[in-house]
Amino acid sequence: MNIYDTANRLANEIKQSEEYNNYKMAKQTLNLNSELKKKIEDFEMYRYEVQIAAMQTGKTDEEKYKKMQEMYVELIEIDEAKKYFDAEMKFNIVIADVNKIIGEAVKDVMQ
Repeated sequence: MNIYDTANRLANEIKQSEEYNNYKMAKQTLNLNSELKKKIEDFEMYRYEVQIAAMQTGKTDEEKYKKMQEMYVELIEIDEAKKYFDAEMKFNIVIADVNKIIGEAVKDVMQ
């Protein structure tokens, strides 16, 4: 069995998964609403900045974190945005689980 064939089969199975397809549909729906898409992009950029600052300083800026939470709460009140974030989270869990499985399989040589 060729490892690359296995990787390609895994990639195809991921693309056929419910999580992938729900996330893809949520992104397509979001692309139809440019105003909401912009709001989500702004939120994601702000969230990224807050996370980077926390990693660099070793502490969370409570004021910025609170603003980020308020932005998120405002967004998830919008059904399309909530569906997008839910689908994104479920897809990310699948990818993280797959990465964890692979990582566990090779951890003896990675240490």
